[in-house]
Amino acid sequence: REEIDARGLHVLPGAVDAHVHLNDPGRTSWEGIETGTRALAAGGTTSAIDMPLNSQPPVVDGAAFDAKRECVERLAAVDLALWGGLVPGHLDDMEELAARGVVGFKAFMSASGIDEFPRSDDLTLYEGMARAAALGLPVAVHAENETITAALAARARASGRHSVRDYLASRPAVAEIEAIGRAIALAQDTGCALHVVHVSTGRGVALVTEARDRGVDVTCETCPHYLVLTDEDSERLGAIAKCAPPLRRHDDIEALWRALARGELPIVATDHSPAPPELKRGEDAFEWWGGISGAQTLLALLLTEGYHGRGRPLESIASVISTNPARRFRLSGKGSVAVGADADLVLVDLDAECRLAAEELEYRHKHSPFVGRSLRGRVVRTLVRGGASRGRLLKPVPTDPEERP
Repeated sequence: REEIDARGLHVLPGAVDAHVHLNDPGRTSWEGIETGTRALAAGGTTSAIDMPLNSQPPVVDGAAFDAKRECVERLAAVDLALWGGLVPGHLDDMEELAARGVVGFKAFMSASGIDEFPRSDDLTLYEGMARAAALGLPVAVHAENETITAALAARARASGRHSVRDYLASRPAVAEIEAIGRAIALAQDTGCALHVVHVSTGRGVALVTEARDRGVDVTCETCPHYLVLTDEDSERLGAIAKCAPPLRRHDDIEALWRALARGELPIVATDHSPAPPELKRGEDAFEWWGGISGAQTLLALLLTEGYHGRGRPLESIASVISTNPARRFRLSGKGSVAVGADADLVLVDLDAECRLAAEELEYRHKHSPFVGRSLRGRVVRTLVRGGASRGRLLKPVPTDPEERP
């Protein structure tokens, strides 16, 4: 038994990051489970849900799930759950993945960038949602209209235009908004629970809110980079700030914060997706590998920008990064400080200030658009299940459907 002196600190539930990309097995030069989960723990996250596409093989069948599970059990510093893949040619594997314990299925409505994880056309998405509904599991979608984004990118490149501004223009807000509306229509028809990942626009959140109000089981998330960085930051920072959807205007930042305050945006997740530095070099913004490193700064950024900057209550911050994702994805014992819960705790000095330095990052590749940023609120200690020495694989458990966030 250990007694911890927490005088002067606040105790919060450990964060539950619903969206990370850890690349074991296979892509050993990329972010892995060992370094990625160390970064999560350093930032106050005690549980995370790993996306299926970046490992080799991607988690689209039972054998791939088993390979990923072995890596989790051997390497994880925090608890991890897994998304399965909803991709063409693997719909018949969804039942096996559900039996293995995935929290749900991830589909891309535009190209993922991974050849082994192709985008889902509308029929695949429709049929996959029907299967997910029968299995009682949600589908998470990357919502961008491929016809729009691919055509605009091809047109720019054919004209010799490849700047950051050209990349931003190739993925307009309407591409996200149209795809969200399409996904909602398919979910409503099939009865599938839908989760829209990394929403970057206020109008996207509004579509989700309207659908929820008419009874559709749909939630959405945004990411810290959409809450604090703009398209101007994308031009200033270059490749380390490339993401899809791209960073938006200041108006969208304000709209997302208003949605958080109203409870319309229930989850903030990092979409932690770093890549080796050599994939972020060159002059062609379309060629840079997209993805932002943010696993270690989720709580610190929300404390800085939300609690200190905008007066958001600590309870509200804990809801969007801990309680709500645990509830939505049925991770029992996670996301709360309560009798019988898992004792996933983070001790925080709310007033400690620092400027984030690259050498503090636990990532395999120590780059992030948040390096150099002033932060207020420091994680002093993270406890996984009261002080467990390693993470474990999490599986969803049945809950009351009325408990959705």
